[in-house]
Amino acid sequence: MENLFIRKEVFKIELMIQYYEEINHYLKEIIDTEKEKIKEAAKLVADQIKKDRIFYVYGPGGHSNLASQEVFFRAGGLMHASAILDEGTLLSSGALRSMAIERTPGYGRIVIDNYHLEQGSLLMIVNAYGINAATIDAALEAKERGVKTIGISSVEHAEQTPIDHPARHPSKKNLHDIVDMSIDSKVKVGDAILEIDGQEQKVGAMSTFVNAFILNSITIETTSLLARENIQPPIWKSGNATGGDEWNNQFIHRFKGKIKNL
Repeated sequence: MENLFIRKEVFKIELMIQYYEEINHYLKEIIDTEKEKIKEAAKLVADQIKKDRIFYVYGPGGHSNLASQEVFFRAGGLMHASAILDEGTLLSSGALRSMAIERTPGYGRIVIDNYHLEQGSLLMIVNAYGINAATIDAALEAKERGVKTIGISSVEHAEQTPIDHPARHPSKKNLHDIVDMSIDSKVKVGDAILEIDGQEQKVGAMSTFVNAFILNSITIETTSLLARENIQPPIWKSGNATGGDEWNNQFIHRFKGKIKNL
């Protein structure tokens, strides 16, 4: 009985290690193929900060919303980051409702209008699949307004999704074909990447890991670029760390009223 328990525990550990190795494989692939694009994205963000302008991050779709939250009000994050957190596609408003709204043509345009993006603004649109109606409409609306756009999505997933899939925008466009700059997140079709014997469906999603890695890499590279010019951008410190509130309070007045969700 004890040996059976040990074998089961080893099996679980091996699956955990396999998941870890798979995630690392895709993070390494992003470094190998997207490094220069991440640096270019950082230059765009740095340019906004030098003008003391905020930049926007929008993740239109259920778990894609986590990407915008990853860089907003985040310890070690840039205070100039404004997350577009629209209740329509947040899972907290209902998961099935979220999916229905992200498939509703025209909705993404309303969101961009509600945040008053204008010519000269910078918008990162993060969506694992890069095909849904809210994502495509947000990108199209932003482009029409003269907003600079960076897309973070999976090229493979978009190109392998059938043209008649119900999630697709009526135009059938992909995010990476619309934005000014596209960073390929490498998310595999279906997101989950781990197979378990006896189970039909894969487990272990990868999109949260790769999106967070790309966005934090942009933050790091942006901060480094500014440091080379002797510019210290305001960066959030954890309010749970000693002196955190005092540090953050130095800067909050600069962003109150400018960042919608602050």
